[in-house]
Amino acid sequence: MRKEWIICLLIPLAVGGLAAWLTMGSMEQFASLAQPPLSPPGWVFPVAWTALYLLMGAASCLIWHSDALQLEKKGALTWYALQLAVNFVWPLLFFGAGEYGIALLWLLLLIILVLITIAAFGHISRTAAWLLVPYLLWLLFAAYLNAAWLTMGSMEQFASLAQP
Repeated sequence: MRKEWIICLLIPLAVGGLAAWLTMGSMEQFASLAQPPLSPPGWVFPVAWTALYLLMGAASCLIWHSDALQLEKKGALTWYALQLAVNFVWPLLFFGAGEYGIALLWLLLLIILVLITIAAFGHISRTAAWLLVPYLLWLLFAAYLNAAWLTMGSMEQFASLAQP
């Protein structure tokens, strides 16, 4: 059982680590953006994401080892894998491509998938579902930041166009 826990914890950490590696230098890009109110310092993001990935991994392991029917576990873990794949793409859109508007829409899709995953996990393990709640809250906060950066960037762009 120890081996399964390690696998479950390493999968989301690897997904997050690969996305971070592919968007190296993103903290410099983050620092260059006009910061909206409540924006945390850059060091908070890797710390928060590491904790969230560990919670996600623990939740998935609880589902994997539950006494639920195989079909129900497979369905819940499929939603989990799908949201993890969508999670992987967001930093590539936001930091890699600088597509703040598309990234915000992608983030809204991710939030919906996480809600579905929480519901699917909740049918099997309330604890697993609750372990995903901090992740959902962080995504909602990320959506606020993404929307603020999108809006602030649009205002800066508009202001530069208005200059003679």
